[in-house]
Amino acid sequence: MEMAQNIILTIMTAATPLLIAAIGELVVERSGVLNLGVEGMMVIGAVCGFAAAAVTGSPWIGVLAAIVAGALFSLPFGFLTLSLATNQVATGLSLTLLGVGLSGLIGEAFVGSAGLRLQSIAIPGLVDIPLVGRLLFGQDPIFYMSIALTAGVVWFLFRTRAGLTLRAIGDSHGSAHALGISVIKARYLAVMFGGACAGLAGGHLSLVYTPQWVENMTAGRGWIALALVVFASWRPWRVMAGAYLFGAVTIGQLHTQALGFGIPSQLLSSLPYLATVVVLVLISRNRRLTMMNTPASLGRPFVPDR
Repeated sequence: MEMAQNIILTIMTAATPLLIAAIGELVVERSGVLNLGVEGMMVIGAVCGFAAAAVTGSPWIGVLAAIVAGALFSLPFGFLTLSLATNQVATGLSLTLLGVGLSGLIGEAFVGSAGLRLQSIAIPGLVDIPLVGRLLFGQDPIFYMSIALTAGVVWFLFRTRAGLTLRAIGDSHGSAHALGISVIKARYLAVMFGGACAGLAGGHLSLVYTPQWVENMTAGRGWIALALVVFASWRPWRVMAGAYLFGAVTIGQLHTQALGFGIPSQLLSSLPYLATVVVLVLISRNRRLTMMNTPASLGRPFVPDR
């Protein structure tokens, strides 16, 4: 029983950065912007969070630094795609390449340094409840942030006027502009929110999941987060379900290696990415469902009339 509980705990920990990054990207894409730079923003958040925690001795300052770094790093993408109307796909890919290279430069001095772990919260009395105590009441603070973030995005998108406005911009930016809505401003805010979430996801990797800095430690999680948004048909609760599914695949391959099955470790390590490809292929077969939920203006540049 304890082994099963430990496995579930590791799955939840592995799923948390995927969930946070995907929720942020969902908001960005709901506004009609496609940002493929999630991987780059995550790795920048990871290195800045680790560096800030190492310098100050406070993992909470590291968390804040990761959020701020992700948000700031999203601004060049916003300026190029929203103010200058450049191609969003090419700009997002460039942002990822820049993030990977810049993070290696920033983190060079911290390779091999001992990290600071953001300690888990143990709620007295509740953490001792059989079966669910440790799972629900003994997690790290960022796990609880991810749940609150998901619920908050659901409320914002479907229960507030601002959320309705954002979805309207994503579906028809021309009509929204004609109604007097500031399309560029709303998209800038959405892009920065997505960057902040990606930075927080990276901070979780370097401060909770593996409290150390290793170059390119995101290992493709940003791309999985992008796939999760499509997998979930742009619905926040489905993003959560998908994140935990992919977290289970990631942890499952690690336990399979530990049990010593005669399967090449390289094949097992590729399972999360193979699962991503399979899921996207299955989703693409139902084009009606995909088109029905896809923001109509996704990836299309907007240039206001002058």
